[in-house]
Amino acid sequence: MMHNPMPDMTPHAPARCPLLWPDWVLDLQEVLLAQADVPPVYIVGGAVRDALRGQPVKDVDLTTQKGAIRLARIITNALDGDIFIMDEERGVARVFYRTVDGEQLTLDVADYRGDTFSDDLIDRDFTINAMAVDFLGDMSLLVDPLNGEKDLFDGLLRRCHPQAITKDPIRALRGVRQSVQFNLRIEPQTLIDMRAQAASIPQTSPERVRDEVFGLLALARPHSAWRIARVVGILDVILPPMQTITGEAWNRTLNAIERLGDILLAISPRRTDNTAAVFDLGMMVMQFDRYRAEINRYVDELWPNNRSTRSLLLLAALLHGLNDDEQGIANVEDCIDALRLSVPEKKRILACLQGAEHVLALDEASDLTVHRFWYQWGDAGLSAVLIALGLYRAHHSIEFQQTAWLELIDRTRSILAAYFDLHDEIVSPPILVDGNDLIETFKLKRGPIIGQLLTLIREAQVTKQVQTAQEALDLAAVYLAQRAN
Repeated sequence: MMHNPMPDMTPHAPARCPLLWPDWVLDLQEVLLAQADVPPVYIVGGAVRDALRGQPVKDVDLTTQKGAIRLARIITNALDGDIFIMDEERGVARVFYRTVDGEQLTLDVADYRGDTFSDDLIDRDFTINAMAVDFLGDMSLLVDPLNGEKDLFDGLLRRCHPQAITKDPIRALRGVRQSVQFNLRIEPQTLIDMRAQAASIPQTSPERVRDEVFGLLALARPHSAWRIARVVGILDVILPPMQTITGEAWNRTLNAIERLGDILLAISPRRTDNTAAVFDLGMMVMQFDRYRAEINRYVDELWPNNRSTRSLLLLAALLHGLNDDEQGIANVEDCIDALRLSVPEKKRILACLQGAEHVLALDEASDLTVHRFWYQWGDAGLSAVLIALGLYRAHHSIEFQQTAWLELIDRTRSILAAYFDLHDEIVSPPILVDGNDLIETFKLKRGPIIGQLLTLIREAQVTKQVQTAQEALDLAAVYLAQRAN
């Protein structure tokens, strides 16, 4: 591996902007300085990059020559936190703790990647991630052997060394994410290497690929990341069924992701006066304002694996172009399986895609049609509504019809109103009689007829034809008599 034989590891003041550290990092430095036998330790990677950019620092990576796990235990005991040994052989541990304000923070502590600290930095992925700060020294000074600060502020993503991406091809996918995340142009030779190594990405752990994919989905502009991923040759390698979506269909897919992102932003606390200034978003925000808090809680909900509903929605938007027939649904499932998603996540994505088609096919929003929608799709129905709005806007971006959009907004508002305001009346009316009641009253055997009767009664409750248990039994009696004749 050809590295710079004499990298400059001298700490120096940043040339462009000062390092801005949050109080919790400075407090942690004081805690460590007060401990005995603490080895030299450096903050590296993303935390340094974000401190230079003046962005919030939430998680910190620390590196030390040897004894990272011992250092992690020192930190854990000093902070009354929790430790997780990630790789004892390589010396990697994670510390979780809460600040006095209750904020959950994560510290990753690792031994050097190589024999020396300079080896550690130079063997990283991109120069913007190869900067460091002496955590026990002057934290206003920067260690920057590869001129990552200059690349960062020049808007350039550059690999650390010629073998950086070859050594770990997943870095090609990470490069796509970071180029969009930090608005960087990919340096030409780095781009060549990313393209060359795209085919090797599937040789890495599927879980690492999945995590990088969800990193793309978490971006403010995921559609831009997917556009670059396809140009670089990565998308069709990690999700082979996507190769069938080309030309105008691919443009619609990107448009769907962008429009869905616009919708999620417009109803989120991050919206600005300009966010909903355009007609379509403005009308939607006005109609949905009553339900914004509930929708945001739903979208921000974290699944047990810490992936968010928002990310699943955006993944569904990416895959929606495959969902056109039986073979298409199989292709969607293949993509989901390739990403090693959980069974509940898979069910949610499939349900929200099919539910979105249900929303778009509705020509009215009567109590009964809305009830049938929620009964079929359950909690995935809210995802289906959001996907449907994004798909409609994407597929009608050129010939946008205000009247049709307003009608869709009105129907979807009725769907939401039923869920949030009239749940016990329309979505899930109280059970008046159950299967056992029907079997006992009418001397029936268990079978499909029981389900048919329960559906008949439940839908009659929604339309206010049935309101008591006796009325439910009377309706069942009439149905059975007609069936007998």
